[in-house]
Amino acid sequence: MNSFSASSSFQAGAPLRRPRITAIGCYTPPRVLTNADLEKMVDTTNEWILERTGIRERHIADPDVATSDLAYEAARAALAQKGIEASELDAILVCTVTPDMFFPSTACLVQHRLGAARVWGFDLIAACSSFVYGLGVAAHLVAAGTHRKVLVIGADTMSRIVDYTDRATCVLFGDGAGAMLVEAGEDDGLGFVDCLHEIDGSGAPYLNMPAGGSRMPPSIETVQKRLHYVHQEGQQVFKYAVRRMYEVSKELLDRNGLTSDQVKILIPHQANHRIITATADRLGLNGDRVMINIERYGNTTSGTIPLATWEAVEQGRIRKGDLVLFAAVGAGYTVGASLWRWAY
Repeated sequence: MNSFSASSSFQAGAPLRRPRITAIGCYTPPRVLTNADLEKMVDTTNEWILERTGIRERHIADPDVATSDLAYEAARAALAQKGIEASELDAILVCTVTPDMFFPSTACLVQHRLGAARVWGFDLIAACSSFVYGLGVAAHLVAAGTHRKVLVIGADTMSRIVDYTDRATCVLFGDGAGAMLVEAGEDDGLGFVDCLHEIDGSGAPYLNMPAGGSRMPPSIETVQKRLHYVHQEGQQVFKYAVRRMYEVSKELLDRNGLTSDQVKILIPHQANHRIITATADRLGLNGDRVMINIERYGNTTSGTIPLATWEAVEQGRIRKGDLVLFAAVGAGYTVGASLWRWAY
């Protein structure tokens, strides 16, 4: 397993630069697609969708709205919450699988629109684990002492790559974005604890978008075969996600001498209600200690964890000093978990 920790950055005598999350901003497009709407589009029912996924509705971007637009709105909200200007940022990381285009990066587009002068950044693509990976990268940039303020944005317009004739996948996804500001703070025990990440390429055939890259460039044939949409073997993905989201969370807690009893709240990637509850049950976490909001948003891929975290904070379910566990599994396969001691 590929893993890394920032614990070495916090030794006695080292500069006080423990990374901490200091602000969250989110944005979802106003248009809502309900299960009743989907009943008119494909052979499905509200009951079927609810039973298998836990989703009632999802937000859908208008045709003239792209991922960078969602990311920009979430970024603005996070900066406003902290009361800082974009010019104070050192880096912008945009976590997405639906960039506006292959190049330039969506991070470039967001940076320009924000007016964030003298900042650098990049897009990070790890499917549904993208935001957890982005938080880990930001934590290490700050822990190294080279960055003071890093904005991590998770944004996806999944409606652009969903086949609305495929009832197995079109019911799952929505559009949305969230951003977290990661800053350097005093080493008072608050902030980043550790993270654990893994990729497993054996899962590539089970969840992917086959065409559009160098292996299968766009052509009339790829469009006709609907190869520019999400393709998924649901049972394979479900089994892997249930097993690995629990295992990576447990391993991360164990290596830091922590137990699930010490976790105030688990904020998992919102892919499927049954995956979330199965993971929580195996960790011994009851419903009050796991955040689930998939009912209202569906799977927004990189946007799910910041959206869920923002709602947990708004509901008073996270307080300063609480131990928060983020966990995700995505296409690739990608797996990640991250521990933070909440700082505000």
